[in-house]
Parts: sequence; C-alpha cells; structure tokens
Amino acid sequence: MTPSFAPPLAHVLGVAHSITGKAWRWRGGNMALDDGGANSLEHSILDQLLLTRGVPADDLARHARPTLREFLPDPSAFQDMDAAAERIARAIQAGEQITIYGDYDVDGATSAALLVETLRMCGTQAGYYIPDRLLEGYGPSGEALVRLAEQGSQLIVTVDCGAMAFEALTMAREVGVDVIVVDHHKCAPELPPAAALVNPNRLDESDLAASHGHLAAVGVAFLLAIALVRTLRGQGWFGAARPEPDLMSLLDLVALGTVADVAALHGLNRAFVAQGLKVLARRERIGMAALMDASRLTRAPQASDLGFALGPRINAGGRIGESTLGVRLLTTCDPQEAREIAAQLSRLNDERRAIEAEVQSEAEAQLERLGNLAVPVLAGHGWHPGVIGIVAGRIKEKAGLPAIVIALDEAEGIGKGSGRSISGVDLGAAIIAAREAGLLVAGGGHAMAAGLTIAVAQMSAFTEFLHDRLARDVERARMAQAMQLDLSLAPGGLTPDLVTTLEAAGPYGVGWPAPRVAVGPVRIIKADIVGTDHLRLIAGGNDGRSFKAVAFRAASTELGQTLLHRHQGRRFHLAGRVKIDDWGSRPAAELHIEDAAFAD
Repeated sequence: MTPSFAPPLAHVLGVAHSITGKAWRWRGGNMALDDGGANSLEHSILDQLLLTRGVPADDLARHARPTLREFLPDPSAFQDMDAAAERIARAIQAGEQITIYGDYDVDGATSAALLVETLRMCGTQAGYYIPDRLLEGYGPSGEALVRLAEQGSQLIVTVDCGAMAFEALTMAREVGVDVIVVDHHKCAPELPPAAALVNPNRLDESDLAASHGHLAAVGVAFLLAIALVRTLRGQGWFGAARPEPDLMSLLDLVALGTVADVAALHGLNRAFVAQGLKVLARRERIGMAALMDASRLTRAPQASDLGFALGPRINAGGRIGESTLGVRLLTTCDPQEAREIAAQLSRLNDERRAIEAEVQSEAEAQLERLGNLAVPVLAGHGWHPGVIGIVAGRIKEKAGLPAIVIALDEAEGIGKGSGRSISGVDLGAAIIAAREAGLLVAGGGHAMAAGLTIAVAQMSAFTEFLHDRLARDVERARMAQAMQLDLSLAPGGLTPDLVTTLEAAGPYGVGWPAPRVAVGPVRIIKADIVGTDHLRLIAGGNDGRSFKAVAFRAASTELGQTLLHRHQGRRFHLAGRVKIDDWGSRPAAELHIEDAAFAD
C-alpha cells in the first residue's frame, strides 16, 4: 500500500469544508517535492511520519527509535542542578531528615515517588507530604513547610510546585530549613528564596536547558536523580554493600507522569515514554501492576493507556479522595496494600466521573448563553474543585477555544479555577499577567494548562482581561485549525499491518500527534448508536472491502447525525485514527472517526 501525499497547502481529496467545518490538509510541509509537484516517495511511511512531525531529514535514525542515550542532556546544563544534587547528597551522608513535598496530581505523585524511590535506593528513607487540594490548595504553603521543619525535616524538596512560592519559601528560610524546588511551571524574573531551584523554564537558563522546557516535573526529577547518583558516586558513597541505583527502573514513573501531564511528546519526552512503556510492560513495580490490574489492562500498556486509564485513577485520589494515595501506591512494597489502594482509586475514579458529568452539564449550559468570548470563563457555586480541570478540557474540545472553569466558594467570596488552552495560545502566560495586574489572588501554569484563585468581585474584569489579551491569538490559532492528515487510502488498505507500521513512529501525544488517515470513498452499510452517544458503523468501498468504524461521543453531533440518518445514496470520505479491533477471531483494523466529508 503506497500512501498518497500532496503539497502541504492542497486540500486532501478536495475537502475544503468537511461536515465539522474543517479543511482537510496534509500534515507538515517539509517533505521534498519533485519537479512534477508530487511528493517524493523515496522515504518509507515511517520516515514520512517523522518528517511531517518536524524531524530533519538527516536526523531520522535518532528519532525512529528514541533512546535516552541519544536524547538525554547533561543534567549540569541546568541552573542549580549541581547545587541541588550536592545538597541532597550531603543530607544523605549526614543522615538528615528529608521530606519530598509533591503536588496532588499525577505529575506530582510520580515526581514524589521517583525521588522517594531514588533516595531509598541510595540508602535513605525519605518522607513525603502531599497537600489536600480542597483544604490547602496548589503549591507549598508556608504553614506546611514550617510544620515539617518543626517535625524534624532538615531538607524539603518540592516537586511540580514551588517556582512562584515566594511567601512560603521565605517562611521556610526564616525557620532555618533548606528547600530545593524541582518544577517545570513558568517562572518570574525574580526567583523565590530556595537552596536551589531546578526548572528548565527559568528565564536565566541556557539555550540547551531552555529547549527542555516541555519536560514534565517528573522528567526534571529524573535528571536530578541522575545528577544525585553521579555526585554520590564521585564521593565514594556506593560500593559492594551499597550498589548504585538502577535509575532505568524508574522510567515507568517518568512515562506515566509525562503523558498524564499532557507534556509534549517530542525529543527527550518521547524517549522517556518509549523506554518507560518497556519498563511498565515488565510489571515490576508492585503498585503499578496493581493499578494495571484495577484498570483491567492485561496487554502491554500503550501511551494512551497512561492518559486514559492509569493517570485518571492516580488523579482521582488528589481530586476527590485522599491526596497521598498515589504516592503510597507507587512506593509500596506490600502487594496487598497495593491491591487495596488501586481498588480504592478505581472507586474514587468512578465517583469522580459522576461528579464531573454533573459539573460539565451545567458548564455547557452556561457556554450556550455566553457571548462571543475568546476565552469562555464558566463558574458555578457547589462545583467540585477536583474536577474543574477535566471539565475545562471538555469545554475546550467542544468550543474549540481556551476555557476556564471556576468553582466558587460563596462563603469565602473566592473561586478556584483551572484552564486548558488550544495550540498557539499561551494561557499560562496570560494567567500570570492577570495575577501581576492584580486581578487574581494567585495563578500560574504553562502554555496549555493553568490554575488560579480569584475573588468573586474580580470575575468580570478577569474575563474582559483574558478576552482583550488573547482574542487575536485565539483567532489566529482557530484560522490555522484544520484536519491534519497523513495518509489517504481505499478501504482495502485499512489492515492490521498498516496499524503496526503507523505505531512504529510512536509513542504519540501532544506535540507528536498520532497519524490520521482518510478512507474512501465509502458508503455506509450499517449505522447505529451504542453506549453513551457513540456511533458505530460499517462502511464499504468501491474495492469491495468493508471495515468497522466508531465515532465516540458523536451520535448527537452534526457529524453523527449525518452519518446516522443522511447517508442513504451518498458516498463519504471518513477521517480519523486507525486502531486494532481484537474482539473477533482475527485482529482487524477499525477506524475511529473524527471527521467526514461528502465524496459526491
């Protein structure tokens, strides 16, 4: 099967306006064109997938099989990395009490677990502290740091938080406890008082370090683990009685935190996830194996499983349950405890889904009443703060706009909010600017996600501020939106072998999108609704071949209704991602539909 490629500005199959209103275009634009105006096919499908994701032609081999050896930078390239490693090494050798202070989401839990495990392998039992989302909120509080110091902690390492914790770190310094910050969120020009602050998004970073600003906090923590082991090795800490840690065994944690935090999967992150999936497949971590069992995941996990099965369960503890459950699960050595925690997280995840559905319904009702805002700001009394980030993501997908969802506390007169953005719109920078303008009590984040605390009285001014600041960026980003496709094929080309070929360029995620294919022309042979608003159909082509297809959560949309009721006598091109359907006696390829267009 030979893929059909065309110049990047051409409409795929002539589709300038699909059923969902998108133009269909070829992904990328760095493919060499021959004199006849058609793309050269001297590269394999794998090479073409890499090229259209921005890989230079002379660097294909390194990206085809991403390894840490090829992508890992020297940790010393990052500001304060060596100082952090030396301070932790000194604490280990002196027997100081060390506490890891993590955020309550998956990135925070995996970052904390990674450092706890690293210190354990270095001969030190570190404690950990995860704040309660509802009672303490995001980031290190001064009260908590002082309390940890009073309980004996001589060194505190914050992970996935702390980059903007000026007041809290000042309070810690005043009581004489050293704090090391390991973070990836945006920094201000001035840094809080810390013994060391390791963050590739520091404004004073070198070009090399800054190029790793897409790392999740767990990736930064892994680099710190490398620096720490190297420092201890140089000081003669390891020997026959104390072997060096196997840091590669921690890559399952790095992979989970990276995918669940929606970090861009290119460069080092892609290598982290590719290698971490191999570690996950071995099921050596007791807590991770229990989590996979609770998720009914029996095959080797894929990147999508981390984002949609494992990650949400870890998150459920911090969102609506006990914030320490994730770290406890990922660091336990007791199989029975692991099974109990994994089961508890699964129950909490089911409860979270029910709460989320209620908040989402109310938020969508508000969305319909809003005017033409560049960034919808939706708020409600009684909304659970633990699900607002998920709902913001759903609203973003529905509206095609950045969205902020705020849970209001009427008694205190404040709201806790979470935002999700679209590609090309830096929401985190806008939130920081709003905070600096005095519109927020607190706020920060990165380009695609942000959090905030706001006084109810400032809601209107904040909404107007976001619209004025981001309207032009949102307009440009939406104009650039199109259905980006990689291949066009007839139904007979939709085979398990094709799926295997396309998966070879993975793992896929944000910044490294999974391939989309256009299949057609086809006629709809059968279509019905299954589950909750899912459309299932069988389509057949002129080549006499047919295939199964599913459009998730689409039955009530224009796309779903067209394919369900208005397909008689019409032919379509269907676009989406191909997956393996292994329910039958033989594996078959099926299409997960994202868009469609009339073929005649």
